[in-house]
Amino acid sequence: MTRFEKARIVGARALQLSMGARPLIDVPSESMSPRDIALLELEEGVLPISIRRMLPDGTSQNIPLKWLLKGGG
Repeated sequence: MTRFEKARIVGARALQLSMGARPLIDVPSESMSPRDIALLELEEGVLPISIRRMLPDGTSQNIPLKWLLKGGG
């Protein structure tokens, strides 16, 4: 996963959390920021998100986030 994809995912999820969405993990403490919670969710691989990447021939490919996390990216 590129740093740009990671930033986009964490930013979008942090926005959802700040607007009242429930966390998908057990939050260790109440004083955590939405950004910290979003990072924990990403690291644990619980976000149901796919990344769409454009290929050189003009087609696109949807890659589940869990696959990218397994690769160590």
